[in-house]
Amino acid sequence: MKWEPSRWSRVFRQIDLISVVVLSRKVPQKPESVSSSLENMGQKRCLFLLAIFACLLSFSCGSRVLKLKSDDGRPVYNHTLAITLVEYTSAVYMSDLSELFTWTCERCNGLTKGFEVIEIIVDVEHCLQAYVGVAKDLNAIIIAFRGTQEHSIQNWVSDLFWKQLDLNYPDMPDAMVHHGFYSAYHNTTVRPAVLGAVKRAKKSYGASLNIMVTGHSMGAAMASFCALDLVVNEGEENVQVMTFGQPRVGNAAFASYYSLLVPNTFRIIHDHDIVPHLPPYYHLFPQKTYHHFPTEVWVTNLSILNIVLFGVEKVCDNTGEDPTCSRSVMGTSISDHLTYFGVELMGETWRQCNIVMGREMESYSRKDSKGNIFLSRTVPSMEVIETKIPSKARISSL
Repeated sequence: MKWEPSRWSRVFRQIDLISVVVLSRKVPQKPESVSSSLENMGQKRCLFLLAIFACLLSFSCGSRVLKLKSDDGRPVYNHTLAITLVEYTSAVYMSDLSELFTWTCERCNGLTKGFEVIEIIVDVEHCLQAYVGVAKDLNAIIIAFRGTQEHSIQNWVSDLFWKQLDLNYPDMPDAMVHHGFYSAYHNTTVRPAVLGAVKRAKKSYGASLNIMVTGHSMGAAMASFCALDLVVNEGEENVQVMTFGQPRVGNAAFASYYSLLVPNTFRIIHDHDIVPHLPPYYHLFPQKTYHHFPTEVWVTNLSILNIVLFGVEKVCDNTGEDPTCSRSVMGTSISDHLTYFGVELMGETWRQCNIVMGREMESYSRKDSKGNIFLSRTVPSMEVIETKIPSKARISSL
């Protein structure tokens, strides 16, 4: 529904008149209670108007997206895809590799049902986890990266305040990035395992598959470097990125290159999530400071009396640092960082790298010399692997 100021102003005037009639029917009986009664009536009237406005907004917004189509040819944000990918992102936090590999975990339902895992990578040395698989309903390869566990998020956030641009991105003049985020993807076991799994998936399911890369928190930063790697070094064309609670990863020059090479990118930010505000953006030095790449989707909660009615998604401009979106508020909330669209993005235990795997996974698993774990499927499975085996071995607990 298109917003027409003159039309809606008439509607609100009519609602205002109705509210006066409805809320003023109860006349105070005692003169001394007139002022308090008027005050109560004013409060009730205000709540009544807010409730009506919320109802109208919910009907007018439809999918609760304020701006659905871009005016400059940019990719269009898809709300349904966002709530699908947040479920894939939540699943990567599962520590039971047997249930994750067979896609039978408690988070492996809903919009992700029927997903086929090709590879699970657990870099024990650096406490990283990711998986690659095929979503047939999306005709796409899904790559998901795990973020920082919730029990260590405070220390990680504190460290981000002091992180500096400290690495020149290869073959991109003036582009600088965060060395830690870059290294987590490029200088660990994650990159070769992910690229190998993508090639196997295309060989088994078809070369025409799209690629969707997602992640949360630090996993979101890794997802952006993975997508850029797939485009620049692997020659992939149909790569889409959707991340949740992503920190800044590079400077304005890097953001410019990235937006040209991976234009189909959306960074979802939940309300006052603290992490997307880090490392800090210094507006007085726009070329020397960290800078987000587009496109941000800012999800704010509409609530009355502390009851959340629904989230409103605003698709921001193409600068990456839209001052009317998340930068218009203070990023102070860790709880907003750990929940997106009502889905928890955190591990189920307080141990950071607590990995459990059943013995039935031995034929699919291997370890390298450093103890990193890989569960691999080379061809599409013809049947569901039985996972109801009581014996499960704890592989790593760091």
